[in-house]
Formats: sequence, C-alpha cells, structure tokens
Amino acid sequence: MLLHLMRHAHAVTEEEDATRPLSARGRGEVARLAAFFAGNGGFRPTQVWHSPLRRSLETADDLIARLGLDVAKVETPGLLPDDDPVDLAERLELFPRDRGDLALVGHEPHLGLLASLLVRGKPTAGLFVLRKAAALALESVEGTHKKTGLRRWRVRWLVAPELLPSADDAAAVYLSK
Repeated sequence: MLLHLMRHAHAVTEEEDATRPLSARGRGEVARLAAFFAGNGGFRPTQVWHSPLRRSLETADDLIARLGLDVAKVETPGLLPDDDPVDLAERLELFPRDRGDLALVGHEPHLGLLASLLVRGKPTAGLFVLRKAAALALESVEGTHKKTGLRRWRVRWLVAPELLPSADDAAAVYLSK
C-alpha cells in the first residue's frame, strides 16, 4: 500500500479572496504533476482524503480530473495545518492495507509532521517539508514503531512541481496522451 501525502497547490492570497482558491500558478503546478503521473502511473489511489479548505479540495479535484481517476473523495478532519498528526496516524491504522493506495491532500506543517511520525515514529519538525503541490509517497512495511505502536512506513518517492517540465510543456504532454 502506498500513502500519498500531497500539499495543496499555490492559492491566491487571503486579501484577493478569503476562501483562497487555487491561483493560475497553482493550476499549473497541478498540471505538471498530472502530466508526470499520467506518464508513469505513480498516482492511483482508491480514495483521496482532503482538508476542508478550498485550496486542498481544488487541488484534489483538479488532479483527479486531469488524470481521469474514478476515486472516492472524502473531506477529512485532521488535515488542517495545525492539527495533531497523531490523530490522523491513528485513523490511518484503521484503513485496510488491501483497499489500495490512499492520498491525503492537506497543508504544512501538518503533512511534514505526519510523514515524520509515520517514518521515524515521532513528529519531528523539519525532517519532511512539502513544498506547495509536492507529493510524497510512503510505502507500508512490516512492523510497528516501539513507542507509538503505529504501523511503519518508508519513503518510496518525493516529487515537487518545480522539478518537472513547465506547466505549458506538462499540459502539452498531458494533452498528447
């Protein structure tokens, strides 16, 4: 089972729109990721959990639409920036490993702390920092962490949109498929 942790794409400022939808730059970031994933099949979750904030929902919606995925999308408590990562880690324990991959679309510093907790057994700030629209894939492995009893995970891959072709190039690749 893979767990995809994805930070929302770039959003407009609160002064521009208090609900903070994705900006044109953010939509370009999602286009880059979609083109990358369309080319390698590295993102095939059976469910996508997202925070209640508009920028996370739009990131999830845009990525799902661009990839043509037919997945369950669930607004999930515990994915806000300052939420305790232990709460979500405990909820992940209940997600059956045989139900396929799962994607979480949320915010920093929460996602970085969650990744640290799952990989190292404690939520250490700065160990993982996801840039906007970055995606980190963790793979479930055998065993649990001694102190927490939580399932162990290891890093499979990390990708950030600035490492991929430009949004125009990504869109051209996406449209040619």
